[in-house]
Amino acid sequence: MLYTYNNVIHGFSTRLTPEEAKSMEQIPGILSVLPEIKYHLHTTHTPEFLGLDKADGFPPKSNSDTASDVVIGVLDTGAWPESPSYDDRGLGPVPTGWKGECEVGRSFNLSSCNKKLIGARAFYKGYEATLGPIDESRESKSPRDDDGHGTHTSTTAAGAPVEGASLFKYASGTARGMAPRARVAVYKVCWMGGCFSADILAAMDRAVEDGVDVLSMSLGGGTSDYYRDSVAIGAFAATERGILVSCSAGNAGPNQFTLSNVAPWILTVGAGTLDRDFPAYVTLGNGKNFSGVSLYSGEPLPGSLLPLVYAGNATNVTNGNLCMTGTLSPVKVAGKIVLCDRGINARVQKGAVVKAAGGAGMILANTAANGEELVADAHLLPATSVGQRNGDAIRDYLLSDPKPTASIIFAGTKLGVQPSPVVAAFSSRGPNSITAEILKPDLIAPGVNILAGCGLAALLKSAHPDWSPAAVRSALMTTAYSSYKSGEKILDVATGKASTPFDHGSGHVDPVSALDPGLVYDATVDDYIDFLCALNYSTDQIKSLARKDVTCNAREKYSVRNLNYPSFAALFETAQSGGGGGSSGSGSGSGGGGDNRVVYSRTLTNVGAGGVYKVTVTSPSESVKVSVEPEELRFGAKNEKKTYTVTLVAGSMPSGTNLFGRLEWSDGKHIVGSPIALSWI
Repeated sequence: MLYTYNNVIHGFSTRLTPEEAKSMEQIPGILSVLPEIKYHLHTTHTPEFLGLDKADGFPPKSNSDTASDVVIGVLDTGAWPESPSYDDRGLGPVPTGWKGECEVGRSFNLSSCNKKLIGARAFYKGYEATLGPIDESRESKSPRDDDGHGTHTSTTAAGAPVEGASLFKYASGTARGMAPRARVAVYKVCWMGGCFSADILAAMDRAVEDGVDVLSMSLGGGTSDYYRDSVAIGAFAATERGILVSCSAGNAGPNQFTLSNVAPWILTVGAGTLDRDFPAYVTLGNGKNFSGVSLYSGEPLPGSLLPLVYAGNATNVTNGNLCMTGTLSPVKVAGKIVLCDRGINARVQKGAVVKAAGGAGMILANTAANGEELVADAHLLPATSVGQRNGDAIRDYLLSDPKPTASIIFAGTKLGVQPSPVVAAFSSRGPNSITAEILKPDLIAPGVNILAGCGLAALLKSAHPDWSPAAVRSALMTTAYSSYKSGEKILDVATGKASTPFDHGSGHVDPVSALDPGLVYDATVDDYIDFLCALNYSTDQIKSLARKDVTCNAREKYSVRNLNYPSFAALFETAQSGGGGGSSGSGSGSGGGGDNRVVYSRTLTNVGAGGVYKVTVTSPSESVKVSVEPEELRFGAKNEKKTYTVTLVAGSMPSGTNLFGRLEWSDGKHIVGSPIALSWI
């Protein structure tokens, strides 16, 4: 037996042959036998970009003690306790309800924890049962973070302010987390060979018992039905205990249906950019200039232009264009700038290969797989990364000019980059492949070139300790913005066009507005159980999540559309009567008996001063009719609830059509917004 679980599920993990697992499934009292699943990690200016520097009283000064009582549990690669982001100066005693521990192990002592880093544990039994013993010559069998990802994510969430921080003089300033007074507890579940579901469940089980208030996970392992998804199972129990579970949407974009962590009781967060960049320009011998990004901080290239060569022409192997180890000919690259194509091996490693072959610099060009997505790297030689279009232009030049030359100029840190934010190309996209009627991701937040060491949910929890996880999620979603101040939609860097709710969910997070959302869409565990009944889950399948006997009422008409979610999504089947033509957004296909009609029921809870809220709807298309009843909601007392219905009537559309709209309630001060997404299959 590897682990026994007492909180997030009732069960245990062990090693079984396939025959034993199949036999065990037949034993009375065994609800399910789940195979071990391998999960993968989803890999200083942010507070200002989010407006937190201007938010006097965020969180309110009266709640400063509450802010330091919030504990964020981070499931990742552990912590590097010497990081100044874990400085505990100014913090009071550890919260009295905290039950966690600081586990002692290799390079990790009791003194590694303090009043900021109040807990640290490591979970590896599932890993070792699958891959064998951890190689302790390569990584620490303790909460010590040998990778850096866990330290990065935990300090991004709750790191203490560190003045004079920079990365090799780039992005200079004060680095701090989103909730700098919150406490951190790390649960190391990810190792060099991956993160395994038995360990993840054990960490979630322990975190619930330890007393965390928020659980953060930047990892994913594909998608499966909720009752077979370890993260969804653990998150259900955590939600029942009042713990908000925040997970990254994944790094598998820009293709559709690439989301991880899509259960409606999880806050699913995609990635956007900041208004900060690290420009490094390429100058060619023909006088043309191309922009790129870099964090290189060493000696610059000489002022004169240098010979330029394409890696694909400086190699004897078919994949030499990728600058993989040992593929470049020193005779052909010595003293030259080398154009390498992105892909397969690590970006910085490509530069190391060029340097080892005697190259003077590198231009790293995106291919179609990455498009215009740029990630700034601290290269080992003068180097810059350019998007696909610029890369193609540079390649065309050097292949057509008999003596191509180039230089790279580094321009430091640039703020105020517009447009910003934009949706990151790598950010995973919807629709939701498990339940299309639940729109995911929920929102986007800064996730590109984050050099500080996201705990926005912890900020809201500290300001509103009585709010449920659903209320916190609702506040973040309904106050998010999907357009720039100019009125233009947030762009998708992968396409250069407007993003959609399948890319950005409700929009980009606005934590200052989320502090005072006016109204929230709340939900309880019973609401989630009704949702599972609407999915026609069996009694045992629901019990796997709810950890108790649940019988769905056969006379009740359950609907996934009635889950009190802060967004609206519908999936329609295309009429089989062929033809219809028309493109997405056209008015064709409506009427003629081919209308699709769906009804949603939603309940809003007043968490502000009250008032009269009126609804406005931006219809997805002329062929879609949206009606709301009633069109006005009057709130008086705090926590007062009002219910309304939304009816969508949509005509037939070609398969693959996606249309988007928006519904907003406003009292003149607050805007409670919800995206609408319609799809035809």
